[in-house]
Amino acid sequence: MAITASAVSQLRKITNAGMMACKKALTETEGDIDAAVKLLREKGIVKSAGRSDRETSEGIITAQVAECGAYGVLVEFNCETDFVAKNDNFQAFASEITATIANSDISETEAALTLAHGESTIQEALGAKFTELGELIKIKRIERFVADSGAVGSYIHMGGKVGVLVEVNAEKAETKDNATFKELLKDLCLHIAAANPAGLNRDGIDASVVEDENEINRKQLIAEGKPEQIIEKILIGKINKFYGEQCLLEQAFVKDGDQTITQLLAAKGKELGDTLTLARYSRYSIGA
Repeated sequence: MAITASAVSQLRKITNAGMMACKKALTETEGDIDAAVKLLREKGIVKSAGRSDRETSEGIITAQVAECGAYGVLVEFNCETDFVAKNDNFQAFASEITATIANSDISETEAALTLAHGESTIQEALGAKFTELGELIKIKRIERFVADSGAVGSYIHMGGKVGVLVEVNAEKAETKDNATFKELLKDLCLHIAAANPAGLNRDGIDASVVEDENEINRKQLIAEGKPEQIIEKILIGKINKFYGEQCLLEQAFVKDGDQTITQLLAAKGKELGDTLTLARYSRYSIGA
């Protein structure tokens, strides 16, 4: 029989299982919701109905980058308590799942749940770990970078509370294997973890955020009694300062406040005899 989207949605709401697992269970039970719930429980994908209401606000962020640096993934796993988040069993499990995801070409959470992991799928493995630890375990999000040129780097901070993935491109193929380039990748990841930029460059900052910042500054200047004719000039300076604090490429490097990230890239590029470009980055934080 045809399985409707509403039936799949209803089963997901009851069990918190993945879309494909719910669709498969409904197909096997010919659309019987109660039977599908029981089937998912028998498979270890869910432990009991009603558990999906529990909040999964704790967890760990993991990363895995290919040894050659050609690709890497960043994954956020959520659980219910900090106790489980710090559990060696849970952390080892998260690392194993991350390796499975990294060794595929998957970048979407729903698709990742269907990946084979050992003799089961990732969704089934999550369910089994749920039964073992007594807490809901979820994959919240996944980021995958594949380098066009250059390499991908990663860094996990604060025991897995913050994770960073970054891609830096180079024009020469040999650059990615240079120790100086590898150290740059590490430094950029450390900087992003500490500085938490709002965007790569000015285009990466939401226009509404900039408008709000300008409006706040304008009201403050008016309240200070600044003449209207100079307010616009002052606003230009203030918004440039804002960009310098929020845009990764304009931020002062955490290891050298006299050098911006753009200047750091230029300096390292000159040292390597190459042109380096920070293509993209992703920063995950538990609870964000």
